[in-house]
Amino acid sequence: MTISGMKKRVPAFEQNGRKPLDLPRYRIEFPPPSADQPGQHEAYFYLAEGGKRDMIRFHDYAEIYAHQGLYEQLFYDRLKCKSPRKVADVLRDVVLKAHEHPSELRVLDLGAGNGMVGEELAARGVSRLVGVDIIDEAKAATIRDRPGVYDHYYVTDFTTLDDDQRTELGTWSFNGLVSVAALGFGDIPPKAVAEAMDLVEVDGWIAFNIKDSFLDASDDSGFSTMVRQLIFSEYLDLHHLERYQHRFAIDGTPLNYFAIVGRKRARELPDTVKETVLRRR
Repeated sequence: MTISGMKKRVPAFEQNGRKPLDLPRYRIEFPPPSADQPGQHEAYFYLAEGGKRDMIRFHDYAEIYAHQGLYEQLFYDRLKCKSPRKVADVLRDVVLKAHEHPSELRVLDLGAGNGMVGEELAARGVSRLVGVDIIDEAKAATIRDRPGVYDHYYVTDFTTLDDDQRTELGTWSFNGLVSVAALGFGDIPPKAVAEAMDLVEVDGWIAFNIKDSFLDASDDSGFSTMVRQLIFSEYLDLHHLERYQHRFAIDGTPLNYFAIVGRKRARELPDTVKETVLRRR
């Protein structure tokens, strides 16, 4: 990884993440309702174009990003996703309430995708933004659609960082971490989240969203356990916890998430969290 380029912010999308008028429109078809409707992590749609009808899973991000504007049309126009704007608003409000200013934040956007969250944060005055994702297609889509939103964009796997990579990432002196619609469902493992949190300075801000069921004690998945341990530990000083509608499912059912903002209060993760991370790599 090397630090380079992408300094000037020139948002390509109008109205904080909405699509410009010249984006292509796609024919998106959802599967008909059935008794065995796929769950959120298995949802898919059909993309009809050029005489073909291809099935694409919601988590096939590389395929979706390859079609300019498809991600926005699918999740924001059709399914009414609110999360990038919601989490950005909550973080700004919490920071201002603490008598600080978003312009003082140096934020790592974990699971940055095609830059929608970065654009929302930039619109609220965040001065330093660094994106990271695991696939090259995400970075390419960001450069294509939102050039200059990030000061730098890394394509790397946070579960396999080496010492040189940690040192380089540390030169950004992050005092903020944001992750939106990227946690849970196996997209970002607990170990990657732990690595990202380690890069944030003590007293830095951590903002993310999670599906509401992940805070249910009956969910014993690694990520759910990790989040509950963090919230009830002294490591994270919780400032905001709000349940809201993330978006609709393909059958029209509302999907509710929690928006969470806290302040990192310790250098080391709690031992219970470390044990969870080691068990669920």
